Amino acid sequence: MAKTFPFAAIVGQDEMCMALQVVAVDPTVGGVLVLGDRGTGKSTAVRALADLLPPIEVVLGCPYGCAPKDKHSGCEHCAALKTDKPKTAKRPVPVIDLPLGATEDRVVGALDLEKALSQGVKQFAPGLLAQANRGFLYIDEVNLLEDHLVDLLIDVAASGENLVEREGLSVRHPAKFVLIGSGNPEEGELRPQLLDRFGLSVEVRTPQDLDLRVQVIKRRDAFDRDPEGFKADWEADNTKLRQRILKAQKAVGQLEIPDELLRLCAKLCHALGTDGLRAELTLMRATRAYAALHGAKKVTAAHLRAIAPLALRHRLRRNPLDDTGSGERVQRSLDEVLA
Repeated sequence: MAKTFPFAAIVGQDEMCMALQVVAVDPTVGGVLVLGDRGTGKSTAVRALADLLPPIEVVLGCPYGCAPKDKHSGCEHCAALKTDKPKTAKRPVPVIDLPLGATEDRVVGALDLEKALSQGVKQFAPGLLAQANRGFLYIDEVNLLEDHLVDLLIDVAASGENLVEREGLSVRHPAKFVLIGSGNPEEGELRPQLLDRFGLSVEVRTPQDLDLRVQVIKRRDAFDRDPEGFKADWEADNTKLRQRILKAQKAVGQLEIPDELLRLCAKLCHALGTDGLRAELTLMRATRAYAALHGAKKVTAAHLRAIAPLALRHRLRRNPLDDTGSGERVQRSLDEVLA
């Protein structure tokens, strides 16, 4: 089995690592879109996230990994158990890759042909969406994803459920996952409907600092030479990050956002001309999660300032009269609103 690079050892991509931690604290923030140059650690960071997060408790034998205390998951398997205290097991947080060439059957699930032919049993074989439940669905080169799969993802991401009706099957199962996409914007743009489903957007660039580049090379070389030893060296730092996320997950529900800060969120989104109200909701959740991650007792305008570019830069309409980048436009509006 391939070894995973330690999350704590990633250097030079602080914004990306912070965005991944924010959605780990509060998955309702939505997904993370990572756009930028090839070879900048996008895939490495996503796969390292699974190693960082603590295992989750699941109902033993459930094909969707339902939480034992979730009475409203809509899972037929768990409902059939008819008990309030099912047997449980621990498993790592799933991080599932969705390949660009995946078929629709592979993604949503289909009839289990092997059992149908050998035993004459009509049974559902769960797909990638089922495997990603309560975890992360990762799509590399998400801007090259086929349109029919994009439509599927938009529907499931919105509802948190996957409905399969084909080949005499009618199955509805939970599919609540955090969507993480990466890609190079030079190779194509995302459809606006899918772009809107990502809570945070991160732009990664090749580091220009020579010392930083040398540090990246040294760490990657050390990992390739001795993965076990390198992971052991960074285990203490990974554990600190894990405990920080766990603490934030418990604290985020207790943090209240004052009305004046909500008003600032609405004022900022209004000034930027974002469509709908999803921007305000995402900004509010992301600001609260960011504050919890930093151990704050209350949410402040400083937290809003730090997270706003990530939550809003991909939601801006193009302005032919303004050739500045979307991040600079958000920053300019922040300066005006928070003046």
